[in-house]
Amino acid sequence: MKLLEERIQKDGTVKEGNILKVDSFLNHQMDVELFDLMGQEFKRLFADAPINKILTIEASGIGIACVAARSFHVPVVFAKKTQTLNIDGQVLSSKVDSFTHKKTYDIIVSKKFLTQQDHVLIIDDFLANGCAVLGLMDLIRAAGAVLEGVGIAVEKGFQTGGQKLRDMGIHLESLAIVDSMDAATGRITFREQPHQS
Repeated sequence: MKLLEERIQKDGTVKEGNILKVDSFLNHQMDVELFDLMGQEFKRLFADAPINKILTIEASGIGIACVAARSFHVPVVFAKKTQTLNIDGQVLSSKVDSFTHKKTYDIIVSKKFLTQQDHVLIIDDFLANGCAVLGLMDLIRAAGAVLEGVGIAVEKGFQTGGQKLRDMGIHLESLAIVDSMDAATGRITFREQPHQS
């Protein structure tokens, strides 16, 4: 998605350790008009899938998933990283290693919100090593639901997650794939994606 790539070039910052900061428009302060366009693009890319639920993980994926859900006219479920008193009944759980936070989380979803009737699209802000997506896929499998695909705002194409998911036969669509980034120069390059707008 050229518009997202241009915004990353304009407002993104590259930090040491393969960190791309896009917190001025994507995952701290959020540009909701940009999210609307991203949601429409996800809808176009997954138009043939019978999606009735979007699944994401707290916290940064929630905004994008919620706005995208308007294009699909479906609810969003987000996996929580902590057990809270207001989650009642049985839960599905999995473990996720966070690239950004360098820690392992237990993620949970109430069983009443993810069932065998669900056809699920996973949406998240970043894809690096794929740990969050694999954890969400575990929840979908445990629920007996169907994974219809994975939509990512920004994929770090030089890390293993995207290739891992594609090798598994997952329908993965990333709106921007970063091929390389240099903290010293701030230079960011993107992979060409012929089927995207």
